[in-house]
Amino acid sequence: MAKTKPGKTEFSSYRIRGTNKVVRAGDCVLMRPAKKKSAPYVARVENIEADKRNNVIVRVRWYYRPEEVVGGRKGFHGAKELFLSDHYDIQSANTIEGKCIVHTFKNYTKLANGGPEDYYCRFEYRPATGAFLPDHVLVYCKCEQPYNPDDLMIQCEQCRDWYHPTCVNMTINQAKQLDHFVCSVHDEEVKTA
Repeated sequence: MAKTKPGKTEFSSYRIRGTNKVVRAGDCVLMRPAKKKSAPYVARVENIEADKRNNVIVRVRWYYRPEEVVGGRKGFHGAKELFLSDHYDIQSANTIEGKCIVHTFKNYTKLANGGPEDYYCRFEYRPATGAFLPDHVLVYCKCEQPYNPDDLMIQCEQCRDWYHPTCVNMTINQAKQLDHFVCSVHDEEVKTA
């Protein structure tokens, strides 16, 4: 532990009360929500210190859920999607309930089995303006929506584009049984060739 500002002591770590889990600056944590039946808040710990009364406090950078932002949850937002905000705050370390991992979108899509502690982030969010960074992402399918890792998609062997089974008049079970898929545009090309 090192002395920082007068009256404050900085810590390199904090053990979550009632557990053996240790939090360090840079870790993502679940924080107790204001309402008991609500999902925990998610934040990244920026630093840990004690105030003048020796209460351990954490400076955090909040993640927002899609339903908490301007425009709300969209069909392409996954259940575990979060947005890193530019909203910083000071909280009591006692409000930390557990640790979690916020993956990059690319790394999350590569997880073989994501657990309850796994989340992902592909956008930054500015609460004051409602702006997202980046302000656009790649879109897929005939519906032209960004990829949602919660939804099954199938890839055309000709154009290499991805499609939702329902957008190509197919059930999810039918899509799961496919060995090969060619979209309607390329299927017509094959038939006329």
